[in-house]
Amino acid sequence: MSSSIVPDTQARGLLSRLPNTPRGLALLARFDRPIGWWLLFWPGAWAVALAGGGFVRWPLILWFLLGSIAMRGAGCVFNDIVDRDLDAKVARTASRPLASGAISLRTAWLWLLALCAVGLIVLLQLRPYAQVVALASLALVAAYPFMKRITGWPQIWLGLVFSWAAWWVGARSQAR
Repeated sequence: MSSSIVPDTQARGLLSRLPNTPRGLALLARFDRPIGWWLLFWPGAWAVALAGGGFVRWPLILWFLLGSIAMRGAGCVFNDIVDRDLDAKVARTASRPLASGAISLRTAWLWLLALCAVGLIVLLQLRPYAQVVALASLALVAAYPFMKRITGWPQIWLGLVFSWAAWWVGARSQAR
């Protein structure tokens, strides 16, 4: 697996020392590419920090961190489950754990459920409005892998996914 690691991965460090299955699961969730969860975490962390409350808010920021990592990972796993046959035919994605056969489809589904369970624990820490907004975003996340099949601009859809909370926060603040 390490010979087919893409250039922008962080898998040459700690992840390279993991046994095959845990390494495959980490790569499946893109733990080697933190930019995805940074894009989820930082806007939420800044919103919490700007809302005030000082150090009292640190637990919420830490929940956001955990939720960002878990749910970005879950989105990547779902994407790879849906795209596994396509990924196997494309040079850039053929070495992904599911497409290459390093991780089985059943294991990928179990990993997806485990990551979603972590997301659920985080979701339960939020206020009801935030829970509804977060749950509504799942429809956009689930649709993303299919956008590659019906449109030439799936990254715009992905932009909607990553900016979902901003739309709702803006709408809610205008309603007051």
